Amino acid sequence: MTELAAMEFHPQPRAGEAKPWAFPAPERGTLDNGLTVLRCHRPGQQVVAVEVLLDAPLDAEPAGFDGVATIMARAFSEGTDKHSAEEFAAELERCGATLDAHADHPGVRLSLEVPASRLGKALGLLADALRAPAFADSEVERLVRNRLDEIPHELANPSRRAAKELSKELFPATSRMSRPRQGTEDTVEKIDSAAVRSYYERHVRPATATAVVVGDLTGIDLDELLGETLGDWTGSTSQPRPVPPVGADDTGRVVIVDRPGAVQTQLLIGRVGSDRHDRVWPAQVLGTYCLGGTLTSRLDRVLREEKGYTYGVRAFGQVLRSAPDDTGASMLAISGSVDTPNTGPALADLWTVLRTLAADGLTDAERDVAVQNLVGVAPLKYETAAAVAGTLADQVEQYLPDDYQATLYQQLAATGTVEATAAVVNAFPVDRLVTVLVGDAEQIREAVEALGIGEVTVVPAE
Repeated sequence: MTELAAMEFHPQPRAGEAKPWAFPAPERGTLDNGLTVLRCHRPGQQVVAVEVLLDAPLDAEPAGFDGVATIMARAFSEGTDKHSAEEFAAELERCGATLDAHADHPGVRLSLEVPASRLGKALGLLADALRAPAFADSEVERLVRNRLDEIPHELANPSRRAAKELSKELFPATSRMSRPRQGTEDTVEKIDSAAVRSYYERHVRPATATAVVVGDLTGIDLDELLGETLGDWTGSTSQPRPVPPVGADDTGRVVIVDRPGAVQTQLLIGRVGSDRHDRVWPAQVLGTYCLGGTLTSRLDRVLREEKGYTYGVRAFGQVLRSAPDDTGASMLAISGSVDTPNTGPALADLWTVLRTLAADGLTDAERDVAVQNLVGVAPLKYETAAAVAGTLADQVEQYLPDDYQATLYQQLAATGTVEATAAVVNAFPVDRLVTVLVGDAEQIREAVEALGIGEVTVVPAE
């Protein structure tokens, strides 16, 4: 036999030293027309993301016209004084760009993504849409019909139906937050091009708007591009509208949205809390993640792994609207679905988790895992320009400083187990939660009433 030659192995690769990471800081400026601009150079990000925030909040919609902000947002891409709807779409496609828009309680937001090499052309189209939208009768009518077609599908979706009912329960009827963000059949069907244009003329102007631009800006004279595009947008110098205070009733109670024959029950348990301006927010984020932020959370461990009631239950905090005077609000909620026969037992175990958390607290191991998952993976979360732009836009929308996100990660890493426990217990007090169940009332009502978590009311599914 021939003797085998000795094999030579290459040295095993070793991990390099970790590089420090922080959420990118933007540069802030203002165009001559009053438009605030935040820019962030991200080398290597050849797809540039642009977010434009308009001070056109839902509570500014005229009485009886809920949904007009949504129709206006969608109509921005349906033609301008230079292009028909079809031509505008074709021009965007030639740029390789996408343009989306949506309306929420803080205002209307437009989101543009485009290759850096075609940024100028795309900014021109975006500027045209903001400066001189067509709001053609036929296009607005089509958008209204589309929205009316969406509403029955939303009502048929258990999670969307639960969210609608929870908002109705938490907020007074006079509050815009008590009603669907995109309007109801009764309000949307009244919207026409005149209503859309009136809303636009009252609330859309550069002086109260902000543009966020994120991406690889190497070789791009952004000042010149912005001056030639969004800088040509004109309007009055009106001041931002005052933000009305948020009132809510989180008296512990249960509402069952009756769906006879449902094989599952959709759960949505919530209340209203403070927004990101509150100093407890970092600890609340950490504690809420331990409660229901991942597959290893308390709720999933009990309801999914041990009992098999559900595919997953999540706890979260979502900012609804912020204000510079600390009168903002967030939704603190627990959501998931369970099989109908186990609705009562699942709720009983969920409340047991909350009570045990209050009695025994979180463990250091739970806290450490939450910090690793929230802080350790942040660089991956913000690999794209769109993710960075979206977070910067959130900060502007919520009246937060430009370094807020970077500071938040430092605060999360420094938050201890005791602080996180206190914050999550205060966020989800067992006697101050409004519970919405979308399911078969005949099968679940008796078991739910026996839990004693609040008065039970049954309403039709519509």
